Amino acid sequence: MAWPAIIKGLRDRENTITDSLATAQRVKEEMALMKSENETLLAKAREERAQMLKEARDTKDRIVSEAKEQAKAEANKIVIEAQAAINAQKMAALTEVKNQVGKLVIEVSEKVLRKELGNKDAQEAHIKGLVDEVKLN
Repeated sequence: MAWPAIIKGLRDRENTITDSLATAQRVKEEMALMKSENETLLAKAREERAQMLKEARDTKDRIVSEAKEQAKAEANKIVIEAQAAINAQKMAALTEVKNQVGKLVIEVSEKVLRKELGNKDAQEAHIKGLVDEVKLN
């Protein structure tokens, strides 16, 4: 009489153990699958991070390069403007020097002529000499 109850208890226990082993195997397979998915996601995240870092470096390099080019262009513009200003001042100074030299030549010539042509005989002699020079040329 007790034997069927014991056998039933053993079969129930065996079924419970079999179910537990099957559940453990299923959980193990799911864990392996999740681990594989996690590794895939982790690899993808690393790849995305590397891509983002590369893009950030490229953007930084581009911004630095653009800033350098802009600075060079601005420096060249300033140099060209400075050269133009220097040339303008140089021309103004040369013009002023020429004007002053011309005025000095006129003043000196005027003084020399007044002294040489102070009397009438000297004036006539000087004019005659100029006429003779013009005829010779």
